[in-house]
Amino acid sequence: MTSGGDSPGMNAAIRSVVRTCAYHNIECVGIYRGYEGMIEGDFKSMDARSVKGIINKGGTVLKSARSKEFRTPEGRKIAHEKLVDANIDALVLIGGDGTFNGGLIFNKEYNFPVMGIPGTIDNDIFGTSHTLGFDTALNTVVDCIDKIRDTASSHNRLFFVEVMGRDVGHIALNAGVGAGAEEILIPEEDLGLDRLLESLQRSKQSGKSSSIVVVAEGDKIGKNVFELKDYVEENMDEYDVRVSVLGHMQRGGSPSCFDRVLASRMGVKAVESLLDGKTNYMVGLINDVMALTPLEQAVKGKSKINKELLRVSDIMST
Repeated sequence: MTSGGDSPGMNAAIRSVVRTCAYHNIECVGIYRGYEGMIEGDFKSMDARSVKGIINKGGTVLKSARSKEFRTPEGRKIAHEKLVDANIDALVLIGGDGTFNGGLIFNKEYNFPVMGIPGTIDNDIFGTSHTLGFDTALNTVVDCIDKIRDTASSHNRLFFVEVMGRDVGHIALNAGVGAGAEEILIPEEDLGLDRLLESLQRSKQSGKSSSIVVVAEGDKIGKNVFELKDYVEENMDEYDVRVSVLGHMQRGGSPSCFDRVLASRMGVKAVESLLDGKTNYMVGLINDVMALTPLEQAVKGKSKINKELLRVSDIMST
């Protein structure tokens, strides 16, 4: 099942799980609409042919939904009964920390085997260097910023480009470096309004006629990106300031080759780990090797920002 926010690569992971099951002669069942569909018994048997032609598609063919009912003991009891009635023995959960938290509680209450595959563009899950969809989202953001820069340089404008990242700045930092942003604002580093102005003034004095500032949506400098725009306009009237919020376009689109390969590897590891009797783990990529991290650790742990990349960003914005 897929749950929570969709991310490119989820379909490739579904395909991998289904075909690994077929390879090992195990029946595979797709659960539609996450935990909501589990409670309603919205199941469908899947075989190797039922997942043809989906590896290149964004979103999720199993759909996704958030379930208030599953957060209650009564809802989880109904879900367990539906799984038992359908002769389902284990769950592969594709999603983020909310999905994994649900799986942990379900396993604790019913001792039901679960295995997690991290699917979220924010890359905010501990125990993997890359979550499914992160690489694709980066490529989408960089492509958008490249287009915005054409306009910025044509009109001597300063653009604030807001990207996703409620609690972490992985997308902003990586895409900012990749797109050559003059400044990058992330939740992990409180730049401050005065330092932002100093940076922009240095850029102006060095001969830059336009600037791109990439802002993670969870950045703490201003209440929101529009407040940042107003502050800069009040203090730097030489800039014509614009805001572009990329929003949900970052979550869609055909997954990159990296995400397709990663999803394929994760699906195989998830199924074969369950066959080995393992449960309550998340599959992750660590040093280019498929590894298992306890699900509780994946949920409670914090993904860390790349300090070296922060330094690279400072040097590149000179």
